[in-house]
Amino acid sequence: MFEYSKSMMATMGEWELIGIAAKKYTIPSTASDFYDIIHFYISLRRQPMIYVVNLLLPSCFLITVDLFSFILPPNDADRSLFKMTLILGYTVFLLIMNDLLPITENDLPLINVFLSLCLAMMVASLLETIVITKFLHSSSHYSRAPRWIRVLVLKILGRLVCLPQKPRDQNDTVIQNPTLEQKGPLSEDKALQELWSLGRVLQAIRLQVEQHLSKSLSTEEWIQIGLIIDRLLFILYIIFITVSFITIIIIWVVSYNAA
Repeated sequence: MFEYSKSMMATMGEWELIGIAAKKYTIPSTASDFYDIIHFYISLRRQPMIYVVNLLLPSCFLITVDLFSFILPPNDADRSLFKMTLILGYTVFLLIMNDLLPITENDLPLINVFLSLCLAMMVASLLETIVITKFLHSSSHYSRAPRWIRVLVLKILGRLVCLPQKPRDQNDTVIQNPTLEQKGPLSEDKALQELWSLGRVLQAIRLQVEQHLSKSLSTEEWIQIGLIIDRLLFILYIIFITVSFITIIIIWVVSYNAA
């Protein structure tokens, strides 16, 4: 009966017939008569290949594309637009494949958890890109970072994520003070007056250049901080995806073997 049922069973490749068991019951009907009842127990199991090909592999491919999108510059709008397009495409993909998802009443299918996790990771990646892009575009309006942030992010985390702070060359940015020293009473000579006036102008220019260099240094520090945070979140993103996928695969294999 089992072999005949396997040859005649049509499940479109979604179900697999595991076994058929029969149990006979004898029930008396009258004092001198009885009749038999046979109960058949049919064991079915879902075929995983249809879900792997149609749902899991496309989701893994889209997550991989989202992962490699971190290579794009975080201060460019193309990165956020790319991630938004990716999320839109994945949402349409889930709507199309919604009829293929298994429906159960009691337990939530593991594949639904996997698809929801993929969508949640894409949304988190987009939010991270939006925050970092806003942070980098507004870096010119911030004052210089506090010392503890420079030590924690630029020195410690920067070396941890392989983005150390670049040393600044001070030789070509420092302007010496051209203030003229006055010895004795000021001469009435016109040339000396011009030199003294020129010294005051150069002093003002020097102060403006120092202010500009200080603002440029502050902007560079905040941009470097944003790049380091972006690299750190990218590494955490990889770790979380790896751990989540390994956990889901282990649960899936254990539950499939137990079934």
